Parts: sequence; C-alpha cells; structure tokens
Amino acid sequence: MALLYSVMLMRHGKVRHSAAFRCALVLLGCVVKTTIVIAAIIVAALSLGGCAADQGGAQAYASAGHGPQVAPKTSSRDPWTLQTPFGLWYSEVPRQQVHYESKNAPGTIIVDTKNRYLYYILGNNEAIRYSISVGAEGYGWHGTSVVAMKREWPDWTPTPGELKRFPDLPKHMDGGPDNPLGARALYLGNTLYRIHGTNEPWKIGAAVSSGCIRMSNNDAIDLYDRTKIGATVIVR
Repeated sequence: MALLYSVMLMRHGKVRHSAAFRCALVLLGCVVKTTIVIAAIIVAALSLGGCAADQGGAQAYASAGHGPQVAPKTSSRDPWTLQTPFGLWYSEVPRQQVHYESKNAPGTIIVDTKNRYLYYILGNNEAIRYSISVGAEGYGWHGTSVVAMKREWPDWTPTPGELKRFPDLPKHMDGGPDNPLGARALYLGNTLYRIHGTNEPWKIGAAVSSGCIRMSNNDAIDLYDRTKIGATVIVR
C-alpha cells in the first residue's frame, strides 16, 4: 500500500519526483528481499533435512495418496520427515565404507542397535555401514546367530504375536513392492528374526519393528549380494 501511495503521489505532483521515486525503490527492494528470504528458508528446510536421493539419484519421497505413518522421535538417529501436499519427504543416510575396528572375520555382520547401524565386516578394520531400523521398545534383542537362508522378494507370514497385536494384518502376503519384508531378506538361524528390506523407507533409522532389522531396499539388495549362507550375525 505504501508503494502504491508513493507512486500515486508522484503522478499527481504532490511530492517531488525524485523523493517519490526513491521511496518506491526502497519499498520495492524490501519486498524483493523478503521474498528471497522466504524462498531460501523453504529450500534450506528441504536440503538440510536431506530430501534424500536414493542410489539412482531420485529424490526420496512417499506418495501422499498412501497416507504414510511417521514413526515417533526417540533418538537423534530418527529420520527427518516433512509432510507436503506432494507426499512425504524424508532423509536417507547412504551406506558407506568406514573405519571400524573389529577382530571378526570378513563377512561377519554386526548390528549396533543403540546407534541403529549395521556393519558388514570387510577386514583390515574396514566395514560397510548401513542405516537400519531396529526393534521398538520391548521388542529389541541381542545375541549371536547365523544366516540360515536368503530370499529375494520374500513372502511374509505374520507371527502369532504380530497377529495378536495387529488383528487386521493379513495372514499371508506374497512377495512384492507392497510386502513389509521388501526386496530381500536374510533369515537368522531357527529364529523368527530377519534382516530385510522395507516398504516404509521413511522409517529407516527409527525403533519401530517387532525385533527384525529393517534396511532400505537398495541396502538390503547390496547386503544380500555380499552375504554368504552361514555368515555370523552379532546383534549388540
């Protein structure tokens, strides 16, 4: 309004032309600066949060039509999420080779439940580190097992305990993109626990499972290809 008023004054000669023109320029500059600041805040919120790119370079998001349920925050490792009209944007921690001191043999899998990372031991104090989801409070576990079986796009049969807690679950689901076990699964010994992919990648980094270790599908495929039957799995 002030900008419009100044221009009107200038047109009707009620102020000197130079003063009105300077006033209009100052006000216009303020509007432009404010617009730039707002745009910068929006861009920063998306980029700092990680609006993650997957291994193929595509931004990671969940379709708004699926109504994704975001896990509650319980740790600094919990994923960053932002619900938008275009879907759920979320952070993703990419796998990477890291220094990791260990006397375990190459091929051993070590699960750090506290920090929510899985390490695939390479040897010479090096490992591949993956971001994971772990058991929710009351469903975590610790111990040593072995990889007894591997499956691509595994079927899922909920355990009796899961069916009791979630009676609406199907009694069986064929493998596929909508299956909670995701693209790959490693079955641990004769237990009900698995290391597997997921159809809810926005929850990677959270404590949400019934005890199984979840990974992004890309990471699950990578770990699956590296791991041999009989590999030792240590859950700490």
